[in-house]
Amino acid sequence: MRSPSSARRIASRLLARAWAAPNTLLGVLVGLAMLCLGGRVRYVAGVAEFRGGLAGRFVACLPHPVRFGAMTLGHVIVGVDAATLRALRAHEHVHVRQYERWGPFFLPAYALSSAWAAARGRSVYADNRFEREALAVEATRRMRRDVTRSTGQVPMRRRDGTLRRPLDGMRGAAQVGSAR
Repeated sequence: MRSPSSARRIASRLLARAWAAPNTLLGVLVGLAMLCLGGRVRYVAGVAEFRGGLAGRFVACLPHPVRFGAMTLGHVIVGVDAATLRALRAHEHVHVRQYERWGPFFLPAYALSSAWAAARGRSVYADNRFEREALAVEATRRMRRDVTRSTGQVPMRRRDGTLRRPLDGMRGAAQVGSAR
């Protein structure tokens, strides 16, 4: 028998998927069109990722203001190719969670956020509140990856949630290769 917290977690995930379902249906329709044009599909962490084919090549050739590497619609991510999906996966999964929170209101809220940014003379992409959240998560993950690669250690978080380097606050700790 499942514990009550486990059952609540499962119910919560099912409700989140149902709340995002109208947008997911739209994503599935776009994905099916991609499959008809030679695309492929793969499931990663509960999300369908459609990529490539004629549609992927077409989007990759669009001019800069309308070109994109990947786009999320509910629990579906549409990307130009596998490499781009891999590079943008963390960012796009933030959008999946946003769809779970906002449900059918996500697309209108996203459009309003872009319109508000444009009305203030700002970037409709970089100053969109939903993109800022996704970009912040992407930057944090990139920083963690870079620190891990350079030191071989996983960075730790301070009490305020910011990342600290592995040797911060350790008196007398020398960096590898540094002279004392």
